[in-house]
Amino acid sequence: MRLRKALFVLPNLFTVSSIFCGLYALSLAASDREGAFYQAAIAILFAVIFDAVDGRVARLTKTQSEFGMQLDSLADVVSFGAAPALLLYRWALAPLGFPGLFVAFLFVACGALRLARFNVLANRRPTPGFFVGLPIPAAAGVVVALVLSHGVAGGAPPAWPVAMLALVVSALMVSNVRYRTFKTVRLTRRRTALLFLAMGAVIVSAAEFQPAVVVAALIMAYVASGLAEGVVVFGRRRVERRRARIALTALGDETVESDEDDEDDDDFA
Repeated sequence: MRLRKALFVLPNLFTVSSIFCGLYALSLAASDREGAFYQAAIAILFAVIFDAVDGRVARLTKTQSEFGMQLDSLADVVSFGAAPALLLYRWALAPLGFPGLFVAFLFVACGALRLARFNVLANRRPTPGFFVGLPIPAAAGVVVALVLSHGVAGGAPPAWPVAMLALVVSALMVSNVRYRTFKTVRLTRRRTALLFLAMGAVIVSAAEFQPAVVVAALIMAYVASGLAEGVVVFGRRRVERRRARIALTALGDETVESDEDDEDDDDFA
């Protein structure tokens, strides 16, 4: 019985660790110390890792609960909403004044709305294998990717392009674009081999190039994957609707011809 209670606490410890990383990122983003923004991005990246682990641990130990889901959402607002927004503002958007602050606010607000919608859909109409809207950890990952890659490139961050990208990411969080989730993927031999192959490619790329650039490329590729898959699905649905319309039209023509044949037979009779 005590072991069972300890297992229920275990995933929540990872969630609380994510909150600590978010709070640490907030303190770093608010400071003027050299290299603080880069360190804040690393802290958010660790929060993403803890967030990914807590769900996996809960599923492995079969300790999923309503309490854990609500705690995870609250942790996400801190670690992937408030912390990236403050980092974004202090790093690039502060020169814009109030518009920059408003863009940072939209990031937090859209993240909170996305989490609320996720909780409602999870209870009412779950979509297995997919997230509806860009997950807030991935949105925070975009901010991390920007800061890390800028640390490699150097120079002052361009305020307006960063603001435009932040608005796009905020819109994706509350959109209906579907993103694949890997929570329920079963590791077969083939998938395990592909996973190790992908990990090897990432390690080799990180050794050849800057690790920050590789992390940024992976995050941006995930964001783009949902958009690309959405375009493909939209095109496929249009083709299917067109084929159905053509089939209905052809069926209607056949019905008209059949009625005309029946009328001719009546006249002959």
